Amino acid sequence: MKTVSLIAGIAALFVSASVSAQDLAGTLKKIKETGTITIGHRESSIPFSYLDDKQQPIGYAMDLCMKVVDAVKAELKLPNLKVALQPVTSSNRIPLLQNGTIDLECGSTTNSVQRQQQVAFGPTYFVINVTAAVKKTSGVNSLTDLNGKNISTTSGTTAVPLLKAYEKTKSIDVKEIYGKDHAESFLLLVEDRVSAFVMDDILLAGQIANAKSPADFKILGESLRQEPYSMMLRKDDPQFKALIDKTISGVMKSGEIEKIYAKWFMSPVPPKGVNLNFPQTPPLKDAFRNPNDKGV
Repeated sequence: MKTVSLIAGIAALFVSASVSAQDLAGTLKKIKETGTITIGHRESSIPFSYLDDKQQPIGYAMDLCMKVVDAVKAELKLPNLKVALQPVTSSNRIPLLQNGTIDLECGSTTNSVQRQQQVAFGPTYFVINVTAAVKKTSGVNSLTDLNGKNISTTSGTTAVPLLKAYEKTKSIDVKEIYGKDHAESFLLLVEDRVSAFVMDDILLAGQIANAKSPADFKILGESLRQEPYSMMLRKDDPQFKALIDKTISGVMKSGEIEKIYAKWFMSPVPPKGVNLNFPQTPPLKDAFRNPNDKGV
């Protein structure tokens, strides 16, 4: 009888495991079948997702995404889950997510209502203002001062349509030169090929802090729009979305987010040991207290 009971118990376990496996769908099913999760990362989105001196992706967003990776390992019982790293740009991040090349995008991506038609987002982990960086000697003190000038911005970002809308409402005319990433866009400003780099304030701060002469630049106080950053996943994937929401909300509500934030925004960061000294804003504190995935 004990043998029969043991066999029956083992069979029940196999049935349970089989049903559990069959219940998996979307990204979690793909990860279970391949034994790999592919993380899309940026190469110059300091301090969210960028390459260190060993050409390895690091940053605030990467740390949070690794929390999700740990949760996936536990959920799928895959302690040896392979983590593949795939660089993405502002222009190709959504297509690469949609076609399955990456499973999760970890960078400086704005959660917008328009993008929600194509992809889904985890809880907001940063809140920024879209503005411009200029050289202190440029004489540019407001966005309207850019009328008739060349400006740079990064292709595929929300700064592009925001700037065009601003041009229309303020009757100014600027010529946009697009960089493939934030480093290239900032270099155009450094080399005086443009009068301003229009982008998210924290990304501007990251580029300036790592410049050869940070004191040469300033960030305008004017804002085109306030935007939330989130990690991005495929749309209509409720299982993976629920796991991400639970994981990141847990990090926020437990207070662990405070240590992660301090590490990247209030402390020296690699590779140059520069401290961005960027305290939490009231909107960001609220996002940590009340995790949400609302788009702008």
